[in-house]
Amino acid sequence: MNWYAIHSKPRQEERALENLQRQGFEAWLPLLTVEKVLRSKLVQVVEPMFSRYLFIRLDTEQTNWSPIRSTLGVSKLVSFGNRPAVVADELIEALQQLPEQAPQRLIQPGQQVKIVSGPLRGLEGIYQQADGELRAMVLIELLNKQHRIITDMQDLRPATI
Repeated sequence: MNWYAIHSKPRQEERALENLQRQGFEAWLPLLTVEKVLRSKLVQVVEPMFSRYLFIRLDTEQTNWSPIRSTLGVSKLVSFGNRPAVVADELIEALQQLPEQAPQRLIQPGQQVKIVSGPLRGLEGIYQQADGELRAMVLIELLNKQHRIITDMQDLRPATI
């Protein structure tokens, strides 16, 4: 039995996973937690590690894999020509054994940030570090002097956004 990659329809990785498992296939969707700005708030969301891809384990000689194409959420089985592309077992094992990691931060230390709300709205500074779960330390320049301030994480955005 080998692992193969499934290309899902946009934002339907979980739907594809559920429907493949419901049909009795061994399928796996690697996930990770990241910070995102949603509705003007900084939140942690769980999303697929590889956008629009999940993995399925099949014995192509003995498994009828034609139902995969018509499974809800599935776009296609990744293939080269008319042969499905095999994903190395070592890669899948390495991905499955990755430790649960802290969420991938939207803002990294040393990154230029903009304050988008509150009394310092519109100012830019350099993100220094998190100060607890919901607060951040930012280095800003006021009156030709650098000052460290503490602000809510949800008030910060990368300066490029």
